[in-house]
Amino acid sequence: MEREDRKICPSVGEQKGEGRHLPLLTREERRAAARWAADTTWANQEAYLEDPVYMECVADILSHPVFCSMERFIQHGSTSCKAHCIQVSYLSYCICQKFGWDFRTAARAGLLHDLFLYDWHTHARETGDHFHGFTHPRTALRNAREHFLLSKEEEEVILRHMWPLTPLPPMSGAGIAVVYADKLCSLTETALKVRGWFAVNFLYRRKFL
Repeated sequence: MEREDRKICPSVGEQKGEGRHLPLLTREERRAAARWAADTTWANQEAYLEDPVYMECVADILSHPVFCSMERFIQHGSTSCKAHCIQVSYLSYCICQKFGWDFRTAARAGLLHDLFLYDWHTHARETGDHFHGFTHPRTALRNAREHFLLSKEEEEVILRHMWPLTPLPPMSGAGIAVVYADKLCSLTETALKVRGWFAVNFLYRRKFL
């Protein structure tokens, strides 16, 4: 016997005269699913603030007004460009520490790899440049050179972080770490957008709550 707060809906087969009824989730279960789908806090951890070695590497960048200005631009989903760069930076740093690679270069280049300083979602319409994916590493490098003192290794990591979309592969462990971290963080941030879309379209707009 179904619980009172469950609704019954027919299966596809039942709609055609066969099969059986399938229970929908309870109202509380639907609300819990919506909360899960809309929650993005798990992807925005700030463990880096508690890591003194990491902070020693990047404190000057994190506090710089040009870097902080990236908070105005959305990167993927609802994640700002600043938050994306911090996530890429800290993940790259952790990878390099694990494998004995240059974690300082990874941490600093990771923060600056997307310092292009515009909204890439409207960039093509406003400028006619339809090749952001190919051109923004060089723009980020130019801006980083203007505001920060970079090593040759950091410049290489920034310039090549979009491989394989851009032809030249990374030449160091730090470069490999940033390429990997950038792809992983981008996928995670995009997945958050999908989760939010699911929450709105399948739970709220369909009046399941």
